Amino acid sequence: MIWWCCSGICRALALLALLFPLQERSCWGLNPSSGDLEKSPHSDPDPWDVPHRNRRSWVWNQFFVLEEYTGNEPLYVGKLHSDVDKGDGKVKYVLSGEGATSIFTIDENTGDIHATKRLDREAQAYYTLQAQAVDRLTNLPVEPRSEFVVKVQDINDNEPKFPDGPYLAGVPEMSPLGTMVVQVVATDADDPTYGNSARVVYSIEHGHPYFSVEPKTGVIRTALPNMDRETRDQYVLVIQAKDMVGQMGGLSGTTSVTVTLTDVNDNPPRFAHKNYQYTVLESLLVQSVVARIKAVDADIGSNAEMDYRIMDGDGPGMFNITTDEDTQDGVIMLLKPLDFETKSSFSLRIEATNRNIDSNFLSLGPFSDTTSVKVTVEDVNEPPVFSTPLSKMVVSEDAKVGTSIGRVSAHDPDNSNSPIRYSIDRNTDLERFFNVDALSGVISTAKPLDREANSVHNLTIFAIESHDPTQIGKGITLITVQDINDNAPVFAIDYETLLCENAIPGQVIQTISAVDKDEPLSGHRFYFALAGPAAGNLNFTLRDNKDNTASILTKRGGFRRREQPVYRLPVLIVDSGSPALSSTNTLSVRVCDCDSDGVALSCGAVAYTATGLSTGALLAILGCIITLLVMVLLIVTMRRRRKEPLILEEERDIRENIVRYDDEGGGEEDTEAFDMVTLRNLNVIRDPNVRRDVTPDTPTFFHYPSASRPSYKSLPDNVVFREFIWERLKDADVDPSAPPYDSLQTYAFEGSGSVAESLSSLESLSTDSDQNYDYLSNWGPRFKKLADLYGNSDSTTVLS
Repeated sequence: MIWWCCSGICRALALLALLFPLQERSCWGLNPSSGDLEKSPHSDPDPWDVPHRNRRSWVWNQFFVLEEYTGNEPLYVGKLHSDVDKGDGKVKYVLSGEGATSIFTIDENTGDIHATKRLDREAQAYYTLQAQAVDRLTNLPVEPRSEFVVKVQDINDNEPKFPDGPYLAGVPEMSPLGTMVVQVVATDADDPTYGNSARVVYSIEHGHPYFSVEPKTGVIRTALPNMDRETRDQYVLVIQAKDMVGQMGGLSGTTSVTVTLTDVNDNPPRFAHKNYQYTVLESLLVQSVVARIKAVDADIGSNAEMDYRIMDGDGPGMFNITTDEDTQDGVIMLLKPLDFETKSSFSLRIEATNRNIDSNFLSLGPFSDTTSVKVTVEDVNEPPVFSTPLSKMVVSEDAKVGTSIGRVSAHDPDNSNSPIRYSIDRNTDLERFFNVDALSGVISTAKPLDREANSVHNLTIFAIESHDPTQIGKGITLITVQDINDNAPVFAIDYETLLCENAIPGQVIQTISAVDKDEPLSGHRFYFALAGPAAGNLNFTLRDNKDNTASILTKRGGFRRREQPVYRLPVLIVDSGSPALSSTNTLSVRVCDCDSDGVALSCGAVAYTATGLSTGALLAILGCIITLLVMVLLIVTMRRRRKEPLILEEERDIRENIVRYDDEGGGEEDTEAFDMVTLRNLNVIRDPNVRRDVTPDTPTFFHYPSASRPSYKSLPDNVVFREFIWERLKDADVDPSAPPYDSLQTYAFEGSGSVAESLSSLESLSTDSDQNYDYLSNWGPRFKKLADLYGNSDSTTVLS
């Protein structure tokens, strides 16, 4: 049976437990069979009842450890002891669970449990551990595993904090006493179920006597009535929260609360002056600003908005006042032109009224104010004014040059009454049809007029003061030109008249009309007739329809294009003007071949075509001619290419490629000589794209079949070269891509008749015979390098 002791008197309690049931609320029984904790049935027995023990031990299953222990030694937690432990060291105590070995340790011999680290209840409030007694030798448990809890006991080590601070709040100005402003809340991390460490009370440190705070709830209220925003609009409060119910030794925290007094409409508008005076020029334009006045309102925002109106004054309709929404100024506007000579001053009475009046503060009103405004008009030198701004005049189209049309008149509105001079704005009379008398203002014609070109003339007349030429007045004069009959009528359009060959006598072939540029007051009336010798022709006649149109009719039938394809009829047109004017217009009539419905198929003269070949035959002949021309061009081109000489003309660039090979020494280091292997291997396939007049960088050895080309190895050297040159000549004759110049190459070849034969290594690449080069070492120091390279080598090795 395992015993737990949670204090220094655990042994005494163990002895008392044998006599009386343990009545502490923190004692629990351990079920040895299961190892689970269960509440003792003897937790609250009658103290005088005789206990009945059932061979089980009473244990403490919950320990308390004070947090934030600052001692130098490990903090003693409790003791574990088993009934099996006889004190002979055979039992070992083992601790496991949360914080075992890292925070809590157990003496495996005595069972004493200690806390080795400083604990923080706010980080972890309790730890669940398991304890077991095992045999020291076999590590087998001698008691079932028991579980207990170590609770960290709280101390007041955390001050109250305001998680939402600092605070911003607002309350309307003029609020009554006790109006709620805002509620502040402080939290304390200490254990609220143990002691007073987390019980907080509130107080105000800064903000008296304007505000107060409720100690338990943290509600801030106004402490003074009728606080005026216009006097002071913001307060900064410091609120303290202290734990331990505010007792001495408690911890505290503070926060700031900024309280802003919001505006209400408790101030009426007031004009700074009861009388205002302004001066304006009489030349001020309509809708211009005359003056700006403002009524001062101590409120802000919508509570300071106001409307202005003109209550009374002289000159009704001359002025208007509106509110500038940005500045709340009253803007006085001019509605009618000013005239110093007519009225030189105006008096107005203006009222300003708040738009949004709060009924709670009507006692502070009235929320309006009035003032007087005097507007004085200042005289300016005004330009001349025409008696009639728009003058209308009429002139006949046939008026003679210098004919007077009418008169304009202007005067100086100022008291000086300066004389006036007149002139025409030539931008409105570019062709100078009119003149105006500078003194009298009489307008006359300067050129003949043409109504058909311009029926109305819009002139701008200047009236200039003689004393001050900068003062210029403007007037408009409209001159209408009256029409006379000076244009003869003509055809309305260019007519295209078609006459079918199968037309019958009396058939209408065209209806004509006329136009006249003139515009008589009674309207146009035109008369039509055939002019001159055409009046008695046998082909056509004209019928006047009496509605400003006429019809052209045929007198006969049987018209033929072959006989006459076109007829021209002179038509006389007379207007009804006074005097009457006329003109002769020619109507062309074309004879056409028409179908049965009278639709023209072909008109005009008949084209005579000779009988012969058809259109298809002509196209075939033309195609043959084009084909022959193309073939001739191809033949000429090919002949020119075949006759192109291989040797260039003298004046063109001629290049030579002379390669000399007459040096017997050098051996493998002789890289400037011509590659003789090329001459010895004449039966290779040559790339046509490779130039044949230079040494190839990498020769390709591929033998032709023996039937296609003779073998040159068996021929004498002179025959080999001769055959090689003839082969190259044949290739050049038939190869269009060969270079257009000769490639001259000279070879000094000793031939096979020499005793030493050829000393060049070029031929060694193509030989298939075995050769011993040891004799080179006997030829002296000049051939020492060759002897080193080729001496004592495998005869089958090919040297390059």
